[in-house]
Amino acid sequence: MQAGRAFRRPWGRRLAAALLPLLLTACQAKPAVEARPAMWLVADDDTRIYMLGTMHALPAGTDWDAGKVAAAIGQADTLMLELSPQQLAEAGAVFRDLAPREAPLAIGARLPAKALAGYRALEADEPFGGDGLDDWAVLVLMGQRVAQHADLSPADGVEAGLTAAFRRAGKPIHGLESAKAQLMLFERLDPATQRALLVRAAANIDHAEQDARAMAAAWSRGDAAALAKIVNEDVDAVPAARKALLTDRNRRWTAWVERRLDQPGTVLMAVGAGHLVGDDGVPTMLAAAGYKVVRVQ
Repeated sequence: MQAGRAFRRPWGRRLAAALLPLLLTACQAKPAVEARPAMWLVADDDTRIYMLGTMHALPAGTDWDAGKVAAAIGQADTLMLELSPQQLAEAGAVFRDLAPREAPLAIGARLPAKALAGYRALEADEPFGGDGLDDWAVLVLMGQRVAQHADLSPADGVEAGLTAAFRRAGKPIHGLESAKAQLMLFERLDPATQRALLVRAAANIDHAEQDARAMAAAWSRGDAAALAKIVNEDVDAVPAARKALLTDRNRRWTAWVERRLDQPGTVLMAVGAGHLVGDDGVPTMLAAAGYKVVRVQ
């Protein structure tokens, strides 16, 4: 997911696999980190679709766009992201519209003791105003704060770099979803599922920064198995969330790839890395449908 970038705080924990925006100043730059993220290719006689797993925000100085990724950027006629640049720009307003509760409910009444302690520790920098927000919205803001503490920057994220490169080249950029549709995935989760996600995230705050860094490191290595394990540890505990946030979306995106193969050209499809790994990742779904899918990096 990507919509959270528009409100200038980084998206959170492993569940979203990459909802992690934060602007860092140039003086915070760190030495370059070489990353070689996993990328797959599905093709027919006149169409090539590269599928690159992304991190929406990364440590400053991460060098991810060399090797086969550089070649795919150069060859692609079109960039397909989760959200188009226009939709990403609208995401903050959509969040502000959807996030408020109909009636306030104190966070202390929603969380058991351990989870409440984790929540309070995380909001020590600045209160979230969680009493007036839906559970899913509190979860998002918590995740953003975790990523901020983990020094993850959207300016160094894959989508930001790809958008700049394709704009320089004058090549079109499209999105698979709208900002509203993406955030409605959370809004439509049933109350019990929202509460379970919130409690789980708050109870695990003490190692959340480490988890965020571990996911970035696994992505940098192109370690698809490690990424799948990290994502699955969260969503497998809440099956309804897995279905809505991962599996169902992966099915829709797989269907999009199948339709796009009917048109000639070369596309770079760049989506959160969690959507391309595991038994219900897009490459696996395409392979199960009979397509030849090759990992090229």
